[in-house]
Amino acid sequence: MTPDTTALLLIEYQNDFVSEGGAQHDAVKAVMADTGMLAHSRAVVEQARARGVTVMHAPISFAAGYPEMPADPYGILAGIKQAQAFQKGSWGAAIADAMAPVDGDIVIEGKRGLDCFASTNIDFILRQRGMTDLAIAGFLTNCCVESTMRSAYERGFGVVTLTDCTATLSAAEQQAAVTQNFPMFSRPMTHDAFLAALEGGA
Repeated sequence: MTPDTTALLLIEYQNDFVSEGGAQHDAVKAVMADTGMLAHSRAVVEQARARGVTVMHAPISFAAGYPEMPADPYGILAGIKQAQAFQKGSWGAAIADAMAPVDGDIVIEGKRGLDCFASTNIDFILRQRGMTDLAIAGFLTNCCVESTMRSAYERGFGVVTLTDCTATLSAAEQQAAVTQNFPMFSRPMTHDAFLAALEGGA
């Protein structure tokens, strides 16, 4: 991997997940603590920026009343609606201060579901910028991160999943995703290993 053809994708580092008082924070805070997710994410994004990696943010948001969802949603979307999470324009939907975009970052618009490729122009942006490798971090490990990982793999990108920069609802789910699913569709790495691979052009 080389910095000029590698993008770092940060999925849903929004207050509803990241911050105390967020609608979904209590659900993920234990795994965040286990993986050291926020501190590792801050470290990898700062060092990736310094090396010239393209940094991309993919927040999710829904209009008031969640009209983008089915009338009777099920699964993960039902949980979002029930918690009244990620409402457009709200504090909860804002990217957390600790992971806020800076000049030169790209904020991907239009994410309404799990897979970042499904409802956004991320594929167009990546290809227009000549990106060949995509490192993925964020929430939830076995949901949006995994869905996006699979799509990136199918599209021919070199995919890295940052194992210590992800979190989900339980330690068991985190472990299953990282050890069983990630290796099928990506090269799972810690953030340190990813940065070392960039340095070495691996």
